[in-house]
Amino acid sequence: MACFSALLIIVFLSLSPLNASAQGTPEGASFTASLLNIEAPVNETFRYQTTLKNSSGQAQVYELKAETPEGWRLAFKARGSQVTSLNVEPGKTENLTIEIRPAYGAKPARYSIPVQAIADSETLDLELEAVVEGSYEMELTTPSGRLSGEITEGEKAEILLQVKNTGSLPLNEITLSSQTPPKWEASFSPSEIQQLDPGKSVDVIATVSVPDKTLAGDYVNKFTAKNAPSTSTATYRMTVKTSMLSGGVGILVILLSIGFVFYLIRKFGRR
Repeated sequence: MACFSALLIIVFLSLSPLNASAQGTPEGASFTASLLNIEAPVNETFRYQTTLKNSSGQAQVYELKAETPEGWRLAFKARGSQVTSLNVEPGKTENLTIEIRPAYGAKPARYSIPVQAIADSETLDLELEAVVEGSYEMELTTPSGRLSGEITEGEKAEILLQVKNTGSLPLNEITLSSQTPPKWEASFSPSEIQQLDPGKSVDVIATVSVPDKTLAGDYVNKFTAKNAPSTSTATYRMTVKTSMLSGGVGILVILLSIGFVFYLIRKFGRR
């Protein structure tokens, strides 16, 4: 009798896993990622390349779901389009890109992102991890915040700019460039900043040269500070004035013209 009972227990234990497999995920079905853990700055997009495999004997439509921290954005992309579900043929696999954008100002930490692919007969789970480092951010402005000035045609002007590290990570190899009106020239001192720590700023002098005979008026100059992960542009408006010499020459020409006309009137008017 004891042997018979032991035999029943062995049979029961051997059958139980088979029943669980039939009711749960089919053998071989999977939802996997090439990288489960990605580390990046808070202002970058975390991209995970995943594969969804359907090992059942029929096509499955998988509903795609994920749980993200508040303020975070997540998108599933397949075959170049954003999707919320994916049809996978029997015995086939589909590549799926999961793009996660952290919330603005998310604190540096390790975040778990549970993802699910849900079909009628199965639920496939995938646990992703996003490690937020911090942020690369900079601001190019002036110490006073004023972005306008005056200059006389044919002269040079020095503009005091300021590069600020407004992120939480150091900025390296920052270069400065300009976009000026035709024939204008601009140079920077310094022209490159090797390293700028978070919360720090560096003053930069931009020297702008205006060609002779530039018409009076307002002109726009764009100054840019840039490194690999971040860029900031300041639009600086400059009002060009005519030089006193040019103005004096113009007045003299006008007076000479008037005098010449008056002379002709008097000379030929008598005839």
